[in-house]
Amino acid sequence: MAQVLEFRLPDLGEGLTEAEIVRWLVQVGDVVAIDQPVVEVETAKAMVEVPCPYGGVVTARFGEEGTELPVGAPLLTVAVGPAPSGGETAGSGNVLVGYGTSEPPARRRRVRSTAAANGTAKEPAPAPPVPARAPAPALAEGPVPVISPLVRRLARDNGLDLRQLSGSGPDGLILRADVEGALRADAAPAPVAAEPAARVSPVRNGIRTPLKGVRGAVADKLSRSRREIPDATCWVDADATELMRARAAMNAAGGPKISLLALLARISTAALARFPELNSYVDTDAREVVQLDHVHLGFAAQTERGLVVPVVRDAHARDAESLTAEFARLTEAARAGKLTPGELTGGTFTLNNYGVFGVDGSTPIINHPEAAMLGVGRIVPKPWVHEGELAVRQVVQLSLTFDHRVCDGGTAGGFLRYVADCVEQPAVLLRTL
Repeated sequence: MAQVLEFRLPDLGEGLTEAEIVRWLVQVGDVVAIDQPVVEVETAKAMVEVPCPYGGVVTARFGEEGTELPVGAPLLTVAVGPAPSGGETAGSGNVLVGYGTSEPPARRRRVRSTAAANGTAKEPAPAPPVPARAPAPALAEGPVPVISPLVRRLARDNGLDLRQLSGSGPDGLILRADVEGALRADAAPAPVAAEPAARVSPVRNGIRTPLKGVRGAVADKLSRSRREIPDATCWVDADATELMRARAAMNAAGGPKISLLALLARISTAALARFPELNSYVDTDAREVVQLDHVHLGFAAQTERGLVVPVVRDAHARDAESLTAEFARLTEAARAGKLTPGELTGGTFTLNNYGVFGVDGSTPIINHPEAAMLGVGRIVPKPWVHEGELAVRQVVQLSLTFDHRVCDGGTAGGFLRYVADCVEQPAVLLRTL
């Protein structure tokens, strides 16, 4: 006898408590294999494909695309074959391949007593789920008769309550034309005589963008950084002509190409070895500065989904070639929205190359709870006094924003000066490159 098992949104790690359903990968009635991805969700840190630990027939999905669910909420139910001896249904025990969980697999298996023959399942006890399909007309407190996630998103993005609409589709189904018609009517200007001109506002609601997902996580982190960290910034101009020549010579020698970001990262890790105070964080509860013995180097990457900071693990132990490859891999994953939570957390120092935006300088906000961030502006030809004569050189502005609790200006200035010296005379790093 088939049993119906309920699969809930798993703990995705790193303290995440909710996720938004981006795309269902299966339909009700589909046959799924153990550990087959069934839904793509967006957390505050990454896009993740969630695999189901059970194999069988999908009998119900809970939540439309665009719905935000808390961890532990039902995702779907699966009808599986007879349970093996011992009364427990076979499954992988996995919740999210590649992510650890603190709960044993058995606690994530819930055996349902019955399965409906028509491919639906009872609503789970904790809270009534949002049905995947809603063929019946909406009730005052019931489901909204909408099938298309595009219709729901269109209404949500424009602040339209679907419960106030009467659908023109079969059985009152709300169609896209219904939503667009309501939005046109809502935006139509009122007759001149209907209201006094003094009450007409030039901007009714404005454009509202929810602070959620990556944008919400960035907003929360930057706000916390500004609240907690007494930061200061120092900067210096440096002649990067020799660094650019050194990179050109390395790439002309054959072998894998070395990126400028990798050279700057190598310089940063060498500087942190000399000024380790900047590779630390403040434990506010213990009122202690915790100095770290490894460098997990974050780097700012702009993507279509917003600003993310992937982390290169053990950057201090990598050479320029390894750093180049890892930067490329993480950048590609960031642009594709495939970074894992583990690849977006745990950084100890951040390198921010804002020169790619065509600007010279910036005072970036520290990536909490780190203690410092090195900023690099664009490298452009400028007049420069070189060996006592005026010349056109490749000049870059470097800036360091640091937590004034972990060090004073002397340490910060020493770090930045060392970085500038390496940029101007990269030969000092030849032993470690």
